[in-house]
Amino acid sequence: MTDLILHHFETSPFSEKIRRVLAYKRMAWKSVLVPPMLPKPDVLELTGGYRRTPFLQIGADVYCDTALICEVLERLQPLPSLYLEPMQGLARILAHWADTTFFWAAVAGPRNPARMNGGLPTAALAFAEDRKAMFGSMKLLASPDAQAALRCHVQRLCDTLGDQRFLLGPAPSVADFAAYHPLWLTRVRHPVEADVLGQTENLREWMDRMQDLGTQIAQPFDAERAIAIAAAAQPLPIEDGPLGGTKFVDRHGIALGESVTVTAESFGPEATPGVLVAATDDHYTLRRSAARAGTVHVHFPRAGYVLART
Repeated sequence: MTDLILHHFETSPFSEKIRRVLAYKRMAWKSVLVPPMLPKPDVLELTGGYRRTPFLQIGADVYCDTALICEVLERLQPLPSLYLEPMQGLARILAHWADTTFFWAAVAGPRNPARMNGGLPTAALAFAEDRKAMFGSMKLLASPDAQAALRCHVQRLCDTLGDQRFLLGPAPSVADFAAYHPLWLTRVRHPVEADVLGQTENLREWMDRMQDLGTQIAQPFDAERAIAIAAAAQPLPIEDGPLGGTKFVDRHGIALGESVTVTAESFGPEATPGVLVAATDDHYTLRRSAARAGTVHVHFPRAGYVLART
């Protein structure tokens, strides 16, 4: 298997989700630290427009969105599984809720932007402006409403967990990793605000178990070398990639080979242009060319993204 290269930054909660999955699966990876805000020239060289964090690079293939990254890691290393039967459907549904509704309630509460970006007021201001641009027309709940919603969500997680070790049984699933990272943001990155966990002893113990699921096997790497790896490689044929599936599923009247863009439905409105080379039930793949990275395939989950003809 070609080396896994995770492009991430340390305080990114979605990056922590994937770092935990990699540790649980005992998968070695190369760590490329990316800037938390624009400019991100090395990121855009590989993705073509997508700038959310993290993304996973394998040779000349780039996988965007943590939901898709989890699917890729599962197919590369099936055990221990993130999608245990008979609960894999429920695990995916709960993970989607945690990555969206629960996450935005967690980040919309009282936050000091300086703490999120190293404590420098000027950097905090720049970070806030950068995130404002990424929100576009998306609206967060006002802080009191977000805090109320977050407490409701936390209680429901407690009720779901009960006296089990993990949310859906004795072993963790993708739902656990998705529910963990918003609380990691609160508990680890902003401990002064962690009173939201209150009397939820079972949830705090669950977080400890999640943190103890394996040790990171990460090698520091840099963006220049990652881009050189992409340039020296060729994207895998669709049928040979970890996502598999060559069946073309047309729901837009757009044929393979057409020039298109893929854009996130909400957060991160930047479009990625390219040539559509795969559209299955679950994902899109675009082929694009870059000055330094050469020809790359950029992969997106179908759910949560908008496909449009250019």
